[in-house]
Amino acid sequence: MSRSRQGGLRTRREILRASLLCWGGSTATLPMIWTSPVSKAASTDSGCLTDVGRIKVGHYTEQRRPTGCTVILVEGGAVAGVDVRGAAPGTRETDLLSPLNTVEKVHAIVLSGGSAFGLESASGVMQYLEEQRIGYETPVARVPIVPAAVLFDLQLGDARIRPDKRAGYLACKAAKTKACEEGNVGAGAGATVGKLFGSDRAMKSGLGTASLRVASLTIGALVAVNAAGDVLDPKTGTILAGARSPDGKRLVNSMEQMLQGKYPNPKAAGENTTIGVVATNAALSKAQVTKVAQMAQDGLARTINPVHTPLDGDTLFALATGSITDAPNLTLIGSLAAEVVSQAVCRAVLRAKGMPGLPSCQDLTAYPRS
Repeated sequence: MSRSRQGGLRTRREILRASLLCWGGSTATLPMIWTSPVSKAASTDSGCLTDVGRIKVGHYTEQRRPTGCTVILVEGGAVAGVDVRGAAPGTRETDLLSPLNTVEKVHAIVLSGGSAFGLESASGVMQYLEEQRIGYETPVARVPIVPAAVLFDLQLGDARIRPDKRAGYLACKAAKTKACEEGNVGAGAGATVGKLFGSDRAMKSGLGTASLRVASLTIGALVAVNAAGDVLDPKTGTILAGARSPDGKRLVNSMEQMLQGKYPNPKAAGENTTIGVVATNAALSKAQVTKVAQMAQDGLARTINPVHTPLDGDTLFALATGSITDAPNLTLIGSLAAEVVSQAVCRAVLRAKGMPGLPSCQDLTAYPRS
């Protein structure tokens, strides 16, 4: 089932052909196309992070190789927290978010590819915010508060090309209040999953976003999924994307493989990492929003297996914009945060487009399991 190019949707072969051309590949190398075994529940349109309100999202996607950065702007300031579970994180300004420390609000969060080099993109965000006269007030200057986290995507193309200060600035210029772009965009442009048995057996992933509303409460999430483990639909247990067999023609269950003693020694640590932001319109303290970040990590645990490994730097930020003043039910907010993160993770792989040697969920048809 397809539409014309003007109508938007195209056949899976056309989608993959376009992605190959985008990254300089040859359409003569098109791999076999499969149908996705994705459950109906996993593919439901789930909204986006900006549904929370008072938030803008902007992306910079590098055209020379698959990488980029994503900025979440909260120009009026938002109370923020963070939870880091992976053992190989690349972050900036996360200590500032501790409830013990002074600064109460942030003005942006940056998610970036490029490994530690990508942290430079936060400097471009600071430049943009300073030009807008946004920041923490001091006697001599307004200092924008811009925490950041990065994922590793240097293995795709020329590793010397990575998000920089200019990329962060351009992402801010592109930011908008109705931003629901997903897949191979921004921080998810170079994301892959299923790498426990080597990157040659991995699959393409990307960036996903989702939101939930309960009465006046809104919770949203945006996640760039670059996990060592497999991504599963939590409602069915179906593997959406993950490690493939040595011939590349079958999905294997990474956890089952490990239970059978088939886990090879990892070649390198820290070459993965899932990073994201969850936000609510509730009014929360720093301690409360930090708890939301902790509970939101359950969304990663429901959808990525294994997760929070020594090979990942999994990091989730949480924001509270405070646009509703009802007394917060922290158990409800944290529970919804985990749910919306799980939806965003699924959408990250569902909306990703394949590349040469890296099929995506869109390319799968009756993909057999080991």
